[in-house]
Amino acid sequence: MKYSKQRELILKTLQENPIHPTADEIYQLLRHELPNISLGTVYRNLNQLSESGEVMKITGLDGSVHFDHNTHKHYHFICNKCNKVYDIPAKDVPDIEHSVSEHTGLYISECELVLKGLCRDCQKLN
Repeated sequence: MKYSKQRELILKTLQENPIHPTADEIYQLLRHELPNISLGTVYRNLNQLSESGEVMKITGLDGSVHFDHNTHKHYHFICNKCNKVYDIPAKDVPDIEHSVSEHTGLYISECELVLKGLCRDCQKLN
């Protein structure tokens, strides 16, 4: 992939904001640094970064497409109150794909596990 200042800043923004932002949220964050950037440029670059494997495109969290700079195997937790998204390391979850395959005979090509509940901050408020 050819170098692009916009793509570099989009990737940097993702790395500095581990909240799993949407393209719109990244666009809002970048407008301060690059006032002339378009939403289309953000979408195009995010899709290129996703296709190249540099970022992960996440669907199924809340109906929006989110982006994650962490491309290692992991799962997600979504707070029901504040909607923040947290990474859950794969090592903290038993090998769910193997277990399901073994018990059902199904071939699993990928797994997206999303846990929901209250984050620590929202638990304190209750």
